Amino acid sequence: MRRLLFILVLMVFQQTSWSQDSAYLKQADSLTHHSPKRATRRSAILPGWGQAYNKQYWKIPLVYGVLAIPASTFIYNTDLYNKTKIAYQARFKESNGDKSELGLIDPSLQKLSLGSLQSYKNIFRRDRDYSIMWFILAWGLNVADATVSGNLKEFNVNHNLSMRIEPFSQPLLQQSGLSLQFHFNNTHSK
Repeated sequence: MRRLLFILVLMVFQQTSWSQDSAYLKQADSLTHHSPKRATRRSAILPGWGQAYNKQYWKIPLVYGVLAIPASTFIYNTDLYNKTKIAYQARFKESNGDKSELGLIDPSLQKLSLGSLQSYKNIFRRDRDYSIMWFILAWGLNVADATVSGNLKEFNVNHNLSMRIEPFSQPLLQQSGLSLQFHFNNTHSK
């Protein structure tokens, strides 16, 4: 964890120096160009950073809202897993004649049997593991959204694009099929 934090700090505070003016101009030109790779990397490092790079600020609360659901279920299930684990161990020791840990059992779990505690413990552990899986999946969707939005950021969506589908046949080769024709009009009609 410390290594990851150290690498993150180095990435944030890195300084780049240029030796020639032409290299500086190339670097400055690449900084103004939108890069889907940057959006992907930023979103993989910190959720929502890629969306901010793509200037889709309205998606940032959605990203954190989606990530908050599995995070909160993880906390909830971990808490209940630990409580049922302690209660299970105390009841197991009680079945062997040792009643010293009965005071550690949570009051809401006092009336449950050994088998019920074991069942609940397994259910909470499974749900905790599922919440980790859902958190990783939500983070991956965040990265995929930033990547797709970054690739479509400079996509040309104007009215000067058209496509026509026409059938064709070649009697000599005895073939028939469909042809796709794309037309790019540079004139603006108002």
